[in-house]
This record gives sequence, C-alpha cells and structure tokens, in this order.
Amino acid sequence: MATQIPKLQTCCPPRTNPRSAPDSPAPVFDSTSTVFELCDIPGGTALTGTDHGLIPIDEESPGRYREIESFRMMPTTVTNAMFKDFIKDTGYKTDAQRFGWSFVFQDQLENQEKETQSVTGSQWWNKVVGACWNKVTGPEAEQELPEDHPVVHVSWNDAKAFADWAGGRLPSEAEWEHAARGGLGDVLFPWGNSEPDDRSFQPCNIWQGVFPSRNSCADGYAGTAPAESFSPNKYGLYNMCGNVWEWTSGRFKLTGKSPASKQHAKRYKGTKVLKGGSYLCHKSYCFRYRIAARTGSTPDSTTSHQGFRLVFSN
Repeated sequence: MATQIPKLQTCCPPRTNPRSAPDSPAPVFDSTSTVFELCDIPGGTALTGTDHGLIPIDEESPGRYREIESFRMMPTTVTNAMFKDFIKDTGYKTDAQRFGWSFVFQDQLENQEKETQSVTGSQWWNKVVGACWNKVTGPEAEQELPEDHPVVHVSWNDAKAFADWAGGRLPSEAEWEHAARGGLGDVLFPWGNSEPDDRSFQPCNIWQGVFPSRNSCADGYAGTAPAESFSPNKYGLYNMCGNVWEWTSGRFKLTGKSPASKQHAKRYKGTKVLKGGSYLCHKSYCFRYRIAARTGSTPDSTTSHQGFRLVFSN
C-alpha cells in the first residue's frame, strides 16, 4: 500500500456559497426513449472507504461494509453528445447558464483575452463569465466541443435533472466504490494497487509534472480525455479514477469529534460527495484519484473538471 502523503493544499473542486439566481421550478420530464449502454454490477457485500486511509480528515477509513442490490451502470461518464440530446429534448438551462459563470482551470485560458477573477487560496481556478457545458473555457474559446468527452460545468442539480430525464439516478457512494473496485476488494485503484507515475505507467488521466505550474501530459491529455479511454475495469467501466470528478447522490458526511474534524465538517456542510479525482490530481498535491478518496461540493457548484455517470436499478 502507498505511504502517507503530506498534508498539502488541494486541487479539488472549488465550492461556491449558495449562489443567487432567478428562482427556477424543479424540472419535470416525461419518460424518455433514450437507450444507454450499461454494465451489470453484481450485488453483494460492498466496501465503502478503506482500512488503509491516506487522508484521515476526509474519513476514508475504516472500511465499512454493507449489502447492496445488483444494478446497472453507464460504462462512461455522460458525454457532451448525450447531454446535448438532453438539452435539445428539454430546453433545460444548467446552473452555470442560469448564474452566468463557472470555474475554469488557469491553463485552459491561455488564448482568452478577457480578464477573469481568480479564486482566493486556489489561484489556478478562475471565475469565467459565460463558461458552461458547451462553452467549456468561456464564450471566447474557439475550439469545437468534443462530443465523446465528458460533459463538464454540470452541477449536482444538473446531474439530477439529467438522471430524471434518462430514467436513472446518481449512484450512492457505496455503489460507486463497489463498481469502481470491479471485484478486487480493498485496492487503491480500479486496476489494483500499482500507482501511476510521470513516466511509464499511465492507466488514467491525471496530472503529470509539478502542479499547478507544469503538466508534461505524459498520459496524452492536458484536459479531459474521451470518456471511453484507457482500459476499463473488470466490470467494463472506464475512467472511474481520473479524467473528471463524478457526482454521487449522497451528502458529504463527516462525524469526527476533534476540533479539526468539526471545522472540516463545518466547511463541507450542505455539500454532495464527488468521487474519482480528475485530470488535475497528482499524488504530490491531491492524492484523491483513489477509489476510497472523496471530496464534497455544494449542489450548485460547477467547474471544468466535474461530471457524472448514472446507474439504473434492476
């Protein structure tokens, strides 16, 4: 198992305070005829967390076991093409579109002239007016939207709306971890315990180099990779670690009693769990692209490295 990492700052999603925007009624969608490719995930005893936690303040350990029913899961995160169909069918406006801005990573703004506002304490994040799911780096970006890449700049609310339209739901944290492990037990990653590095072993899309100043892109990607890239796990699921953070259904619960734990819990009050890490994670800085790792963000927060996938009950 990997050794304990230093306590450092994080490249995890910046959280908004509850944002102020025009009230919008909860969307109601008719049943859809859209058909998604799905992987069968067996039920049984599911492990959440690990007995070898590396970030204690996030309460990754100890491992907790529970029985879950079998279900089906999308092999990839929802792609831009899928989300485009949802928007076309429903006319839905995402939270980023309603609020008028979203968070974009600094390296994605090189070709934009318009000044943006960086985030205090996480200066690599910029508040970009007009950034949203189909304008990933802002309205001045010239690149085409890659249809096979994960949709980003989607909030938990947006993911829930898509799930309602598709007839599915967001996975629980237990379901997500159970699926990511692919039957391998208490392992670090979907493929086992071998750790990605900056040179020869790149089984997922994460940061290589020195965060946030230099990314060698040894895995081939500076930003998102196609949703179906690298090798799937034993259940046929792609990119369960790296690429984009994935929303789950539950609250980011913390129960520690120490002063530090209570302060951490207060900071994450009202947030939803995100799993899997993203293309910005690196062991030296944010070692949260492990299966047991977790973070939280407010339900209306949106960034250029957050997405989701759905599950369907049998």
